[in-house]
Amino acid sequence: MALTLPPGLTPPEVAFLCEMELVTVIPRQRLEGLQLLGGPTVPLIPPHRTPLPLWLALLLKRQNRANIFPPPWLSPSSLDAILQLETSSPEFSDTPPLPHSTTPFSPPFLPSATADAPPDTLPYHWLELSTLLLEAASDDIPSADHVRRLLRDLREVRMAKLRAGVEVLEGGREVKMNGVGAMEVSEGRAFIGGVVDGLRKLGAGREISRRERVGEEGGLGTGGEGDNEDDMEY
Repeated sequence: MALTLPPGLTPPEVAFLCEMELVTVIPRQRLEGLQLLGGPTVPLIPPHRTPLPLWLALLLKRQNRANIFPPPWLSPSSLDAILQLETSSPEFSDTPPLPHSTTPFSPPFLPSATADAPPDTLPYHWLELSTLLLEAASDDIPSADHVRRLLRDLREVRMAKLRAGVEVLEGGREVKMNGVGAMEVSEGRAFIGGVVDGLRKLGAGREISRRERVGEEGGLGTGGEGDNEDDMEY
């Protein structure tokens, strides 16, 4: 019997997709390019910086063949500025702009974690990407402990905004979800879906009650007219 899976991507699946993000590595030794399904990689020549998929960069890091250059938005100064922006505005911070390229990138696979990424915006996979980098390459990230604290505060602030948006849905209004990350969508899908289902059931119950009330009022009105006609004949 087939198992029923929840709709949408699970957090492990989101983390797996995040490994396709491009990051910048600094090779420690010369390596030839690889023929991958997504296309060939450029040869690694120390100490030139090279963009690679995250999964390959993590593999080279574990083998001590390369260091990972952290994206600019993963620095304490950038995260502190983004945190101040998140706490001062009810909306989520903006996402990085689309690159000017003829290559048909899809949103989850933009080069938003390389050394050339903007320092003042969070990419789509910011949460899971920063977690993977801190787990495997914390020695490459300056002030890693401070970065962890800022990321924790940033996550709490953004999740509070997400819950506040759900409360807005309960009032029958719309909520702006621009700037929400992939992992935040995956983690918030359960309670957001529960609220939406509850609102749908509540609306259906109100509609049934309204129809019953209209039917009763219509029946009373018809009965009253019939009584008046009987009185006139008598």
